[in-house]
Amino acid sequence: MELMKKKLLIVDDKPEIAKVISIYMAADCETTHFEDPIQAITWLQMGNLPDLIISDLNMPEMYGGDFLHFLKSSEIFKSIPVIILSSEEDSNERIRLLEEGAEDFILKPFNPMELNVRLKKLLK
Repeated sequence: MELMKKKLLIVDDKPEIAKVISIYMAADCETTHFEDPIQAITWLQMGNLPDLIISDLNMPEMYGGDFLHFLKSSEIFKSIPVIILSSEEDSNERIRLLEEGAEDFILKPFNPMELNVRLKKLLK
């Protein structure tokens, strides 16, 4: 019996970031990508439940921190682990996001192999 792949939702306004992550996680995950959190929320509200969410912070339609707050204040979505992937170097902002429920914060540019290891640990 083949193991089902984990579902990974990537929310980032730069498609090339999602492409890199998808390539590195292809063996373990089925990925879905949206360029803005509002589209991702619509997809989630249609009954799609990923095993893990990776979200950028600085996106045009909605700030990634607000997306995280939406997820963590929802009874349905709050248990989904979220990794923030951003070039935001403000340590206070990173701490705030981790306190709000992000499982991890990875600075861009990132090493795809390091991200892969972190994702695998969270998906166990």
